Amino acid sequence: MALTEYLVSIKIEKLEEGAYLATSDNLQGLVAQGRTIAETMEIAQDVARKLIESFIELGDPLPEDIVRPARVVRNIKIPVAVSV
Repeated sequence: MALTEYLVSIKIEKLEEGAYLATSDNLQGLVAQGRTIAETMEIAQDVARKLIESFIELGDPLPEDIVRPARVVRNIKIPVAVSV
C-alpha cells in the first residue's frame, strides 16, 4: 500500500496547567494534548491520520482545506527546546 501525504493546519495553544492542546479548523474532530509542543504535534499527526483514513475508507470527500503537499514545502518554524 502506497503512502499519500496530506497537509493539515493545526493550532497549538498552551494550557494553564502547562500542557499543550492542538486543534484544527480544517479537520473537525482533531483534538490532541501533550506535555510538549513536539509531543502534541506527534499526537495530532496520529489523530489526523486516523481521521483522514476514516474519510477515505467511508468514501467521503476530504475537507477541501486538506491538501496534498506541493513539491516544495513552504518555510516552516519548528520548536527546538534547548537547556541552557
